[in-house]
Amino acid sequence: MKPITRRNFMKHTLAAGVGLTMASPFSRARGANDVVQVAVIGINGRGSGHINEFREIKGVRVAALCDVDAKVLERRAKPFKDSNENVDTYVDIRELLDDKSIDAVSIATTNHWHSLATVWACQAGKDVYVEKPCSHNVFEGRKCVEAARKYKRIVQHGTQSRASNDWAHQIAAVQSGKYGKLLVSKGYCCKPRWSIGYKPIKIPPENLDFNIWLGPAPLQPYHENLVHYNWHWFWDTGNGDMGNQGVHQMDIARWAIKDATLPKSVISMGGRWVEGPNYFKDQAQTPNQELCIYDYDGTLLVFETRGLVGKYKDFPNQVTNEFYLEEGAIKDGKFYPNGSNKGEPLVDVEYPERSEGIFENFISCIRSRKRENLYADILVAHLSSALCHLGNISYQVGKEVPFGQDAETLGDCKIVCDSVKKVLENTKAIGVDPARSTYRLGPKLQFNASTEKFVDNQAANKLLTRPYRKPFVVPKQV
Repeated sequence: MKPITRRNFMKHTLAAGVGLTMASPFSRARGANDVVQVAVIGINGRGSGHINEFREIKGVRVAALCDVDAKVLERRAKPFKDSNENVDTYVDIRELLDDKSIDAVSIATTNHWHSLATVWACQAGKDVYVEKPCSHNVFEGRKCVEAARKYKRIVQHGTQSRASNDWAHQIAAVQSGKYGKLLVSKGYCCKPRWSIGYKPIKIPPENLDFNIWLGPAPLQPYHENLVHYNWHWFWDTGNGDMGNQGVHQMDIARWAIKDATLPKSVISMGGRWVEGPNYFKDQAQTPNQELCIYDYDGTLLVFETRGLVGKYKDFPNQVTNEFYLEEGAIKDGKFYPNGSNKGEPLVDVEYPERSEGIFENFISCIRSRKRENLYADILVAHLSSALCHLGNISYQVGKEVPFGQDAETLGDCKIVCDSVKKVLENTKAIGVDPARSTYRLGPKLQFNASTEKFVDNQAANKLLTRPYRKPFVVPKQV
């Protein structure tokens, strides 16, 4: 293994304004016997799965690992060393991207690094597998699409349900018209997300390069609720559970709406509660209960995120999708006609079968250079990730209102009303007294899908991007 080093910082700082030193895009089809050299970036959690996936694919070599935590690097590199496999290790992604022997990178960093790493990698001539969500905000996702197209890169997204024949069959059944029009496409992200408590401000550990870890985020003090997982629940670095687990189900929900891009409007409600008398008292910022409604001009996309589950029988874990059509509903892979509790097998319809896993599909497309064969191309990634951001923006610019007040602004659709009731009942189940608490209700924001801007709402438009900390800037011109 190469030692963990940092090259001259000024070299990278000067390059950051216009992107990294660009390698010539590798555009020819690769031969079946060519070894694809992959580097995995961000290897503490999900990144370890990336390593294992790529090591199982014939003709692929995990050639490099990158992480800002030296202890994590050492731990992940050990199996390579034990089996006498050479693997280079890097702390700084910029140094890794200078390595011209690397064909592709696989990004499993914190959310706020996904887009910058993707853009820089495209500029450096690398193909990219990027974990969900591909962006921390809407602006970033569009820049990823532009970079992929400009530099002719293969960019796959980690929404692996796109590689599922089961979901592909359900989507084809929804869109077949044999059950009538799709009225509501609903997603659930209901996993246990309880209090994270408080961690004190302290000096970062010596093994962690906290400056690089922060990257595009504002400079701020270190505490242990940021590194390595609970960053999901802070706006500077994460997107709440809707932008964590939920983006998978959001992607499926949007997939079901034929030709759907971004919606006409969005509205959300929710809050962050913990058990006990201090309902809003932990260090996290993002909601652990959130309901978002998106208008697709006659079809609603309804998304229910509830983290206060798992301790009560009436509120179990629920991570899935449902489709409500004129003639009934598709749930758990079966069709339930209106008025019936008995599920039927889905109608037999044609759909493009998935013959590979999401990682294998990525490698196949690297070899063929046919991005149209990607299961989860970066444009698909951007649109589904953006939906999570739009819902969060309505929440962020909302106001605190008493329980039950103004809920009618969410609409009178029965499925929406049932979801509102479930969110509030779920919250009451942990001991929240409605007379003493409030929830946050966002405004109904009109959205222009072609410009990717809100209509006449400056506060909401401001949250479509962020101020960037030099040199970690997602560029306006990629």
